Amino acid sequence: MPDSQPSLEILLQGLKASADPTRLRLLSLCASGELTQAELTEVLGQSQPRVARHLRILCDAGLLDRFKERQNVYYRLARKGEAGSLARALLAQFPVADPSLDSDRQGLARIKADRASQASEYLQGVPSNWAGSSTPEEEARIRGSIVNMLNDCRIGALLDIGTGTGRMLRLLGGRAEEAVGVDLSRDMLAVARSSLEQAGMDHCMVRHANMYQLPFPAASFDTVTLDEVLGQAEDPQRVIAEAARILRPNGQLLVVDQADDAQVSRYCSDAGLSPFKHRSITLGQGVLRVLLAKRQSANVITGERNQANG
Repeated sequence: MPDSQPSLEILLQGLKASADPTRLRLLSLCASGELTQAELTEVLGQSQPRVARHLRILCDAGLLDRFKERQNVYYRLARKGEAGSLARALLAQFPVADPSLDSDRQGLARIKADRASQASEYLQGVPSNWAGSSTPEEEARIRGSIVNMLNDCRIGALLDIGTGTGRMLRLLGGRAEEAVGVDLSRDMLAVARSSLEQAGMDHCMVRHANMYQLPFPAASFDTVTLDEVLGQAEDPQRVIAEAARILRPNGQLLVVDQADDAQVSRYCSDAGLSPFKHRSITLGQGVLRVLLAKRQSANVITGERNQANG
């Protein structure tokens, strides 16, 4: 989808907000991922109040997005709307080599290295492979099965519920127009954020959220994934119902789990989804099941309602 051209008002606001060396440096830094105010202050070597003021100006102009997670406030380059298009257009004009920007990149590299180190320490003893798999060959079979199952599907806007380390985002995010991973564990979000940065997937983001009450309006995503979530959920049927709520017409839900196929299919049907692809992957330590269910088109849903009312 082509970027929208900013209106004259947005253009003037954006140019005025960015007309400062520090704010240009902030735009460059926030284009590389999600950074806290404390991290940005450390890289720039300026006072916290000064950096906070510059960030507020950029956010007010719509050039940066801002969100809160626990005690931290994160900033990233705006990706949507006219102001987001303007922010990317401004970045395209930045010089490749500049002493200030080079220094910022070095500081940013240190921040990301610290994040990666902390993530690695947290993951010690935490299993990162799919349940039942124990060899690289089995892992490759699972990844191949998931990718092949979605071969004919448009990924579009992707939501990974219970993202954990961000494994599904790394696997499918390259085909997504935008991708969000949600998790209740803030520690796991930090791990996922670091792993996505290392993979160079700056268009993917992670957010803190409860899988039973997702902070998104209905029909927000084209693809939703549940990667080894249902087996740990107290109420898996409610998880699928919430996933179905945020799916757009013709969108798809991908479930990867050891849960019973028939039961998951029933939950999908009860939520208005039509299971149409199943695959069982026999592993050395068990069987992993992959299921793909489809949301009906808006026309089909409307026709069913009219028939019921008639």
